[in-house]
Amino acid sequence: NAEIKTLAQRTDSLFFNIIGMGLGGAGGSDNDISSTNNEDGGSSGSRASGNGLVSDTMKDLLARLPPEFELVALGIKAKPLLQGPDGPYLVVALQECSRMNALLAEMRRSLEDLDKGLKGQLNMTQEMEDLANALRLNQWPGRDPFSRCRWQQLAWPSNKSLSSQFQDLLARVEQLKEWTSAFKTPSCLWISGLFNPMSYLTALRQIVSRKCGKPLDKMTIETHVTNIYDPEKAKEMEAIDGAFIHGMYLEGGRWPRGEEAGDPFDVAGTPCAGSLVESAPKELLSEMPVIFVKVVPQDEEERGDDIYQCPVYYTSMRGPTYLFPASLRTSSCLTPEQAVLRGTAMILSDD
Repeated sequence: NAEIKTLAQRTDSLFFNIIGMGLGGAGGSDNDISSTNNEDGGSSGSRASGNGLVSDTMKDLLARLPPEFELVALGIKAKPLLQGPDGPYLVVALQECSRMNALLAEMRRSLEDLDKGLKGQLNMTQEMEDLANALRLNQWPGRDPFSRCRWQQLAWPSNKSLSSQFQDLLARVEQLKEWTSAFKTPSCLWISGLFNPMSYLTALRQIVSRKCGKPLDKMTIETHVTNIYDPEKAKEMEAIDGAFIHGMYLEGGRWPRGEEAGDPFDVAGTPCAGSLVESAPKELLSEMPVIFVKVVPQDEEERGDDIYQCPVYYTSMRGPTYLFPASLRTSSCLTPEQAVLRGTAMILSDD
């Protein structure tokens, strides 16, 4: 599996560079295209096709780009609820909406400026050129470290293409709309859809620490893998002193299903099952079931030689996208020492 991933990454990089070189000369405005039409038919044809692709992609993104959240109205709506038991959750929701607004505003501004630039109403700037090149390559603008586009600076870590990441953006907006419609925290949260997942886990610790009357810095989280694979079913259950989350993937290992997971066991009224096992051949990422995140005092944290502190990252790039350690049960099939050697980790994105 490691060799397959390495070869796939090299192949993606190779073909991305080939496509980039092929479209490298596809820039220029519509005026440049018409002026060179008689001089170099092949070059002008390439430019026309490149600009047509950019224009179509730009119009499609603008048409589907959702409106920004009304932060003032949301703030007024949330104010009387902030002192309630779910106050920390509301703060997280408002922060997520604020960051989403910054991204949506920048995307709309830059796309509208590029539209005017292609029409000759504005001079083409380096930022517009970088945005046009990214649209041609189906790359999220700003991922190139030399690009002047600010999409990547305002977005979440991701390795996905423009089309895939834009679909993620729409799903994130829908989750925030549902969350802020009545400011009711989702019973089973898609944690991968947050800009800052750690803020949600911190809010969870705050709520439980207030309930227990213990200091926040004396509380920690345990992660228990349930035998529930449908998030809708988890919404029907109560997470005592914790919360249900989904949208995570396992790399370098696998979580068994069905009879392979063994007999279920109970954790605070939540059915859990299974332990970490070897990944299946040709399966680079294994989707995890719904996870029960339980807040406990540090002196009551589950410890043992069979517990693997699995690092959780935002993307498969790992490194700077590290979030927190998740405690996973292991077995003789894959011990904690073997998991370390295999680089077993949980990822929030299926890129």
